[in-house]
Amino acid sequence: MRVKIIGSAAGGGFPQWNCNYRLSRAARTGMPGVHPRTQSSIAASADGTGWVLFNASPDIRQQIAQAPELQPAADAPLRSTPIRAVVLTNADVDHIAGLLSLRERQPFAIYATAQVLATLEANSIFNVLDPAIVPRRLLAPTEEMAIRDADGHPTGLVVGSFAVPGKVALYLEQRDHPGADFSSDTGDTIGVRISSVDGRAAVFYIPGCARIDAALRARLADAACLLFDGTVYTDDEMITARVGQKTGARMGHIAMSGEAGSIAGLADVKIARRIFIHINNTNPVLDENSAEHAAVRAAGWEVASDGMEMEF
Repeated sequence: MRVKIIGSAAGGGFPQWNCNYRLSRAARTGMPGVHPRTQSSIAASADGTGWVLFNASPDIRQQIAQAPELQPAADAPLRSTPIRAVVLTNADVDHIAGLLSLRERQPFAIYATAQVLATLEANSIFNVLDPAIVPRRLLAPTEEMAIRDADGHPTGLVVGSFAVPGKVALYLEQRDHPGADFSSDTGDTIGVRISSVDGRAAVFYIPGCARIDAALRARLADAACLLFDGTVYTDDEMITARVGQKTGARMGHIAMSGEAGSIAGLADVKIARRIFIHINNTNPVLDENSAEHAAVRAAGWEVASDGMEMEF
């Protein structure tokens, strides 16, 4: 099984189009050790020919252009793609907006939870993906499913989905109740376990997670690889950077650092390889020369970058 990170940043990418924070400025000027990133998405393949995307970011066209594996083969039909399916982990804009760029009546399958499928159904713009050509399939929580293409042919990948602590998508929040608690533990945000049909090694992809509980720790034990929410380094990071008023927790994302952070929370869980993904433009680990980046590496974590590949 091959896994390729085609996007490693949080919503807005890095640098974000309207962000003038020091890290975005550094990325624009080409500062050594500060590399641009597109919005979070990965691709996996059991045979190196057919691919399954996990989330479809607004940067999907650019990501396909940068990944030859996701482009039509030289001897393929005039309209074709090696993308067989898209699995969605939540209904955030940075995870579903890319579907609209895949609208050229090209068959592939969409897999998502009931909540995410309901969001697609409620927004008529997604009807540009004709369900007769692009079927929408329920990703049942706590069950493993063989992922199949639009015609029902197996891709060779098996996905197990599970709810993680998170929140509803920003645009689904009730604006007349700004102080309400929009957190959710019931499937608005999920993690996925990705393996080939032989099941020899599994990769966990959890780009959004609000906290680490005992159930998640037990699930991740002995994982071959974990791609985990790396949105912020500290919970008040955006406030300190003066680019926003929300904490990481308010956005549904756990901080990397601190006693309640993901580094501490997973420190004693046996995971062969652990990688932070979905990294916000304010996160100091984006600077490879920073003390925070060094601290993450010293704790046994890697920081995802676009184009990173793994084989299992």
